[in-house]
Amino acid sequence: MSRPALRVTVSVATVWTSPDAPRDLDVAAVADSPDPVAWVAVLDAEGTAERRLGLHGRTLTQLLEGEPVVLLEERDDWVRVAAPWQVSSAHKAGYPGWVRRAHLGEADGASPPAEAPWTPEAVLATAREHLGLRYLWGGTGPWGLDCSGLVHHTYRRHGRLVPRDAFDQAAAPDLAPVPLDDVRPGDLYFFARPGERVYHVGFATRTVEDDGARWMLHAPEGGNAAIEEAPMAPERVERLVAAGRFSPR
Repeated sequence: MSRPALRVTVSVATVWTSPDAPRDLDVAAVADSPDPVAWVAVLDAEGTAERRLGLHGRTLTQLLEGEPVVLLEERDDWVRVAAPWQVSSAHKAGYPGWVRRAHLGEADGASPPAEAPWTPEAVLATAREHLGLRYLWGGTGPWGLDCSGLVHHTYRRHGRLVPRDAFDQAAAPDLAPVPLDDVRPGDLYFFARPGERVYHVGFATRTVEDDGARWMLHAPEGGNAAIEEAPMAPERVERLVAAGRFSPR
């Protein structure tokens, strides 16, 4: 017997690695009516990065209100779902993980957002709206974003659904490769450590300057980091491996 299609019925449903992943201090995120503002306030209450850094290995992504999910597994008050609007190599049905059952309701035939006319300049303008927002591991909304969450959220605001994670964005079939010295504002920079997959992504905001400087808008990793637009640091340049361009369809 087929299971009913579901959708997110709260402002944001955080996706966890397991039902046991949330800590006591994450109660506002997993309450029946989650309060993301209160949750972020708790994460920052001690004035250190430790609480945010502690989300590594616990949170995976976030689902926004109205977003559909595919039910994969049930366990008490939790369900494992796949998010079809967040393309992922981890599951053919979409990004997988655990959410509270209370955050979901029956689907109402929601369809993916229609892609509106946009330009690279418009995409950058949307990304710049988040300058100064604190980095949040797994974040995909206005309460906090990680690097690939910034890219996913920005394009989604323009009706374009791009993969969720940086390595999947770099491998997207509709991403056109761009030579590193030919980047234009709005292109994406990708970063990887030697012998490893892509782990970081950001928006190029200028062409390469005469002195070789590369400007980027991105969500730097770290508990106290905030979304910034700045020249790449030398250690970042050392890990720059590729660039690509999503174009309007």
